[in-house]
Amino acid sequence: MAAALSLGALPDFLLVEILSLLPLRDRLRGARVCKRWHRLVQDKMLWRYVDLTPYQVPSAFLLLSCAQISSRILWHLLRQHLRNGLRILKARGALCSMRKQRFLSPALLQALGTQCPSLHHLCLTEADLRLLPYDCMPTSLRTLELSQCEIPAVWFQRSAPPEAPRVLLQLQHLIIHNVPAFSDQHLFNISSQSSLRTLSLSGTYRLTDAGIQRAAPHLEDLECLVLHKCVITDAAVHFIRRHMKQLRSLEISSACSLTDAGLACIADLKCLETLCLAFSRKLSPNAIVAVCQALPQLKHLHLDGIDLEDQTIQKIQASLPNCSF
Repeated sequence: MAAALSLGALPDFLLVEILSLLPLRDRLRGARVCKRWHRLVQDKMLWRYVDLTPYQVPSAFLLLSCAQISSRILWHLLRQHLRNGLRILKARGALCSMRKQRFLSPALLQALGTQCPSLHHLCLTEADLRLLPYDCMPTSLRTLELSQCEIPAVWFQRSAPPEAPRVLLQLQHLIIHNVPAFSDQHLFNISSQSSLRTLSLSGTYRLTDAGIQRAAPHLEDLECLVLHKCVITDAAVHFIRRHMKQLRSLEISSACSLTDAGLACIADLKCLETLCLAFSRKLSPNAIVAVCQALPQLKHLHLDGIDLEDQTIQKIQASLPNCSF
């Protein structure tokens, strides 16, 4: 009783801070304590960042423990809590569960875009997007993360007729992790319609050198590029050097086909501050030293998984005195 009284004596702003520390399930339960708490749970600060990824198995809404976020639950959140304060939304689908339950629809995404005009970051995990047109995504998005998702063969482009008044979103940051269907055509579609600043591709085995070549002229504003476990060769690095002069961060990791010839191309990226070549084991120590000597402005260098002798490490450190290595 004393604890309840002491909580009741706290000002609203402190109670909102306390509520912000609670898991979503407990925060929603808190709304049932009293009228005051119900009002405080509606505070926009509590709904700027919403992470629904911990919930995985279908259950009742207010028993969100281990629950999968169904379409019904998302509609409830949208009607009751998600407003123009929402900035970041993360959700997990049912792609890897025993019960395949569709939790996103064009109508829900369009309502999300209308009701949450400040939503700029959407992260989807294990979601089946094959029945969703790309142009139903909220146009306010600037960052899109897809992890272990399924996407249609034709995506990242307008599906409505050109005369339709629908505005296509202009992404600045795209992160793709283990999305098997992501292909050369997807990369071209997104690069030719958005001015990307960040592009992170991990485990996209359908992406080829030809895809990099075709998209590279549209990626001249790119500042951060990650290619992890991608099936590319030295030719792709040549197109990166030719067109992506503004790169500040470059990761080409676990690249089994990257050789010294491709590494030499990186020396021309004079804006580069962060370079990661982790687990690219075909690179010779001399080639690594040469590229470090050509890029004295490097601040961060990652060479995990590459065996280097002490003498080579000393040469790298001498070439990059201000670099964390």
